[in-house]
Amino acid sequence: MWYKDKHWWQAAAERAIRSIAQGLLVGIGECAVIQAVDWKLAIGTGALMGVVSILTSVAFGLPEYKEGQDGSY
Repeated sequence: MWYKDKHWWQAAAERAIRSIAQGLLVGIGECAVIQAVDWKLAIGTGALMGVVSILTSVAFGLPEYKEGQDGSY
């Protein structure tokens, strides 16, 4: 079962971290000056994107993960 496999969770976490970083970049990138960044919005957007990434991985699977592999995905 995929939910018992440490490697699946590592692959899903790697995807979620990328999504969080992209969300932060969107929040930061819309401001011309770093002092004008709405940090609550940027962090909230990143967190939401991370949760959506995990839920998407659970619902639709991970194309880079194949069950039964020896740790490399």
